[in-house]
Amino acid sequence: MQTIFGDRATCYHCYRPKSSCMCEYIRPIETHTKFIILMHPKEFKKTKNGTGHLTHLSLPNSEWFMGIDFSACERINEILKSHQSYILYPCKEAINLSHEPLYPSKPLAIFLIDSTWACALKMMRLSRNLRDLPRISFDATKRSEFKIKEQPLEYCLSTIESTHTVLELLNQWGIETIVHETLKTFLTPFHAMIEYQLQCIENSSSQTIRFKESIKN
Repeated sequence: MQTIFGDRATCYHCYRPKSSCMCEYIRPIETHTKFIILMHPKEFKKTKNGTGHLTHLSLPNSEWFMGIDFSACERINEILKSHQSYILYPCKEAINLSHEPLYPSKPLAIFLIDSTWACALKMMRLSRNLRDLPRISFDATKRSEFKIKEQPLEYCLSTIESTHTVLELLNQWGIETIVHETLKTFLTPFHAMIEYQLQCIENSSSQTIRFKESIKN
């Protein structure tokens, strides 16, 4: 079956080729906080290593949107009206969750941007309904485990890793009450994806070596 991803059949749950489907590794975690994942169209095409959709599938209380300008998105505007909303976007003015909690007066919603920094800047610039949202951040004390992708800065994290850190901090402040052992499983599909990609790279290298040796002989 020809798909938009090429000539391989696709799992329409995790949006990955069926040969590398990660659905069996997803461990959904219930949260009081609603998470809204905003994915840039360019990020959607990264079916091999995108983590934004895995984040969505791991959080039942989440919603996923693809686009660039969300100003006129009715559903997002509904969430903004009904929830105390924040956006994960590091800057000097951001509330640092590593040092201070949030005090929501309504159900809490956290927006996550799944894109490169350059694309995130454009999404924030065009989305008028997101510009004035209070921003949150955290101390970057962990290095990304994304071994198959070079991060732009030393302590940049993938979307699923950033979300995991936010969940840990919400737990720390008593905003969430997720059992520690349950929280540890949140990154299971991420680790499985990395392992799969590393195996593909290793197999590809082995095939290249065997091919070169066959030419020599």
